[in-house]
Amino acid sequence: MTPEENKQFNEYDFSSFYFGTDDGQFTIIDQFNAWHNEAIRLGYNQFSMPLTSAPLSVVKLIHPDFHTESELINLSSYNYLGIATRKEVIESAKEALDTYGLGASGSPILSGTFQIGVDFAKQLAAFKKKEAAIIFPTGYSTNLGFISAIMRPGDTILLDQFAHASIVDGAILSKAEIVYFKHNNSIDLEKKISKIKGRKLIVVEGVYSMDGDMCPLPSIVEVAKKYDSKILLDEAHSAFIFGEQGRGIAELFGLEDQIDFHMGTFSKSLGGIGGYICGSQEIINYANAYARSRFFSCNIPPAIFAGLSKGLQIAIEEPQLRSKIQNNFTLMKEKLIHYGIENITSQSQIIPVIIGDEDKTFFIAKKLLNEGIFVLPVVYPAVTKNKARLRVSISATLDESQIDFAAHKIASVIHDLK
Repeated sequence: MTPEENKQFNEYDFSSFYFGTDDGQFTIIDQFNAWHNEAIRLGYNQFSMPLTSAPLSVVKLIHPDFHTESELINLSSYNYLGIATRKEVIESAKEALDTYGLGASGSPILSGTFQIGVDFAKQLAAFKKKEAAIIFPTGYSTNLGFISAIMRPGDTILLDQFAHASIVDGAILSKAEIVYFKHNNSIDLEKKISKIKGRKLIVVEGVYSMDGDMCPLPSIVEVAKKYDSKILLDEAHSAFIFGEQGRGIAELFGLEDQIDFHMGTFSKSLGGIGGYICGSQEIINYANAYARSRFFSCNIPPAIFAGLSKGLQIAIEEPQLRSKIQNNFTLMKEKLIHYGIENITSQSQIIPVIIGDEDKTFFIAKKLLNEGIFVLPVVYPAVTKNKARLRVSISATLDESQIDFAAHKIASVIHDLK
């Protein structure tokens, strides 16, 4: 790629194609595709690479340049505890597949509810020490449906400025007033919420998926109590990993009873798909009636529920998995620092290596792909401008030699570019 080509390509990003530049109904689609096709030609084709194996510590995928199968150390999977590929989880799903068939073939309100799903919801609620749980088909639809179900025009939703898209979209759909506060800043939250009257909902995340940092939950709870606000805690990246019993950062901080609505997903630590809200029976009843993203979606297949149930049992009975992943992400941070990567501040299994410049980030990720490391670039709009990064996701299935090799390769490629 020449500097001229590079400069011309980076005059645009996804935001450039949101609004059209003329009155043509579909001109913007043609303009986007011209840019998109050029991106592929110039080597920016590092997303949606097809995998040909399970998401273990070593993964196989189709290389975007050579169109051949490559084997790489996997630093991009959400299979944090390795549960997605556990033999007993797979066998449970297979047995249910034989009994129930491929899909639910109906929405949960109509014909899509199966006893195996009802039993799993009870199992999950008992694990979270809550009265009830409601299950959604995806994590995205969980926040979208629940927030829009319980909030109304005239209410106020206070969001961390780094809130996940599903949270933002749920807030927009609710038509409530949206107020953003500075990331992980309870002082700014109090400044904003002190001016608000009426029903309020604060939404925060246990672990933020781009920086790997943890929510300062004690100070958030303090503000919420002072100003009579409910709290929705999104533990997509922290449930089943943090806390003595694996119930997340609410357990870690001893604040489980102070959180009104516990949200989480099954697509990460439990290795399946779907999301949940745990809380009082009354709020679950209400969400069951008004959460449109669940109401009008097909339910999770029974075979997935069977696998999730076995996965939850494993997460409960094998605390060593949590110890292993915590040891692994601590080791990765230590190794990266040892090999000369600075400013590693993550508090979790998500470790961003900040590059800043998008071109360099793509180049480094492609170089690492060729060196046997599967780690993806993250650029705007997923993160702010000039904060492009490699997002390293750590799992319990990685061994020490793989972590050392990957950290050394990441550092070497970055240093060679300087």
